[in-house]
Amino acid sequence: MIIHYQLLANPLSVAPMMERTDRHFRYLMRQITRRTLLYTEMITTAAIIHGDRHKLLDFSTEEKPLALQLGGDNPQELALCASIAADWGYDEVNLNVGCPSDRVQNGNFGACLMAQPEKVAHCVAAMQKAVNIPVTVKHRIGIDDRDRYEDLANFVRIVSEAGCCRFSVHARKAWLKGLSPKENRTIPPLRYEDVYRLKQEFPHLFIEINGGITTLEQVHQQLQWVDGVMIGRAAYDNPYLFATVDRDIYGEETIPPTRHQVAEKMLPYIEDIVSQGIKLHAISRHLLQLFSGQPGTKAWKRYISENVHHQAAGAEVIEAALAQVPLWG
Repeated sequence: MIIHYQLLANPLSVAPMMERTDRHFRYLMRQITRRTLLYTEMITTAAIIHGDRHKLLDFSTEEKPLALQLGGDNPQELALCASIAADWGYDEVNLNVGCPSDRVQNGNFGACLMAQPEKVAHCVAAMQKAVNIPVTVKHRIGIDDRDRYEDLANFVRIVSEAGCCRFSVHARKAWLKGLSPKENRTIPPLRYEDVYRLKQEFPHLFIEINGGITTLEQVHQQLQWVDGVMIGRAAYDNPYLFATVDRDIYGEETIPPTRHQVAEKMLPYIEDIVSQGIKLHAISRHLLQLFSGQPGTKAWKRYISENVHHQAAGAEVIEAALAQVPLWG
């Protein structure tokens, strides 16, 4: 069944993921879906203010629509970075209020900010004042013992009054102590009902749900209750999952590319990037799951893994690996 969702804001996105959603993975995703909203990895305000901005922020225009996710808790620094993002050409700036890692907590940002909704509101207001692009927030349903629905609703109410209209809600709470970031993605139970209730009580806000969603059938089901769906690890583990979304979610009259066609469209990009002195592995590691679950996937992965580290490895490695996979894969 094909359902068309005509919404002002994007109904499907790929979650920001550290060491996953870099520019090379995003370029791969653009060969599969043109419309899905993509996010950068989280980048701290300190890194942008003091670091190599071209290395951190550069992207290909083909990657748009594209959002920059920021980590920080200082309104002035966040406003500056939002302004830089807008000038750089990003379509959205997103504030991370969901990451539970110790490093993030030590910087007083990420999930621990859920206990400080007024601070988040000040940050959002400062960013909103600095830019004309959307400022959004990604967060959890709660943290530690502060996980009642009332706490979640209070957080969203306060932050929305500062001007945020789009909330991407990971439907698990986070334990700030005792669980690793990986465990925090799986151990706390999913509470989709809290997110549905949030949409019911804040109908004027765009509420996006995240967590445990791995199929397009589940996406369609979720869109009956909320405005948008964000997919995380499933997008990385099986990027071809998105092959039909431009047609089935966005209503475009388009023929989904085959996996072979996706790989072939990556070849000129690989040649260009490798010619700049970047190692093939930086790109090829994102391609390993392209044939996930298909005949030939083991041979595909093995050939790339065995040949990617050769001194002059380039697009020819991917071409040769592709020859290992049946054309119907």
